[in-house]
Amino acid sequence: MIRRPLRTLTALLGAAAAVTAFATPASAATPVLNETAGPATLAATQQRIGGSLGAAFAGSWLDKTTGELVVGTTDGSHSARIRAAGAIPKVVRHNIAELKKIQSTLDNRSAGVPTSVAGWYVDAPTNEVVVSVVGGDPAGRAWATAAGVPVRVAQVKSAPRPLWAVIGGQGLYFSGGACSVGFNAYDDDDHYVITAGHCTELGGTVRGVDGTIGKVARSSFPGNDYGTVKVTQSDVSTPPRVDRYEDGSDVRIEGADVVGVGGRICRSGITTHWQCGRVEALDQTVNYGNGNIVKGLTQTDACAEPGDSGGSFVSRPSSGSGTKLVQAQGMTSGGSGDCDEGGTTFFQPVKEVLDRYDLTLEQD
Repeated sequence: MIRRPLRTLTALLGAAAAVTAFATPASAATPVLNETAGPATLAATQQRIGGSLGAAFAGSWLDKTTGELVVGTTDGSHSARIRAAGAIPKVVRHNIAELKKIQSTLDNRSAGVPTSVAGWYVDAPTNEVVVSVVGGDPAGRAWATAAGVPVRVAQVKSAPRPLWAVIGGQGLYFSGGACSVGFNAYDDDDHYVITAGHCTELGGTVRGVDGTIGKVARSSFPGNDYGTVKVTQSDVSTPPRVDRYEDGSDVRIEGADVVGVGGRICRSGITTHWQCGRVEALDQTVNYGNGNIVKGLTQTDACAEPGDSGGSFVSRPSSGSGTKLVQAQGMTSGGSGDCDEGGTTFFQPVKEVLDRYDLTLEQD
């Protein structure tokens, strides 16, 4: 065994302790927040950092590649504070107030804006105000640059448009009368609105609550009572929903399982809105007079009145809160009585038209 002098051993132990102390970090760096932190955490952090930076704040955003939180600042001395809060600092030229002022200048000139200008906005990641111009139209570019404020003109392919939805039970207007939307469906190439055949036999262009939908594509009445309207307008969406009007929020279609005799169903239409009842018979032949005989209808005791034709019949939604999912049953065909004294109503099963025209029901 080799013995070392005590002084030497003490010196070695002290050196080892010094090395150990030097290798141990004083504190770990704050991790950078990313989109997995969730909207609430990110929003709170962004608000806290923005308030602490004051006039030096230049907006915040998530990096498109990494999803990490980035905060813009006009003062690089705030970088350490931003990192400590869990974000990546980026030093830029304009603070958020300056960018908003540029946007406000454009807002105040909106009365004479050309139709080719699709809009303008603050782009925080690039620290610019961007004006979107359809196809790079010269008139649009001239309007943007004439404002006397620094902007970047970006070319876009098309102009924005308002979007509206065709929803079951809402109005469907033909040149010769009014009916109701049944269900929405699609094939490989196109979208369609399904309604009653005695409505689509009117033909022509069809409108909904917010404008033109398209034109009648197919119609079958009498014998059957179904038809389709082909959606030709790009601003029309066709969600799997049915309007319950004053009875609650829209229900959503999740399938087309048939409700049997005695089962609970509900229907929607523009005249009497949301009405419920039970199935009384299946596969019924109905004589509407003047040779108009329709086969394969379902009889119910849910009332309806003129204008409700074509509207949605669905399974009765469950009670309680939350999204109501229902099964599509069919489209209101006709009936007797009214919703004051009650009556009998018949609907055309929806599965028949889906099979006949090779359509797929819009559903959740």
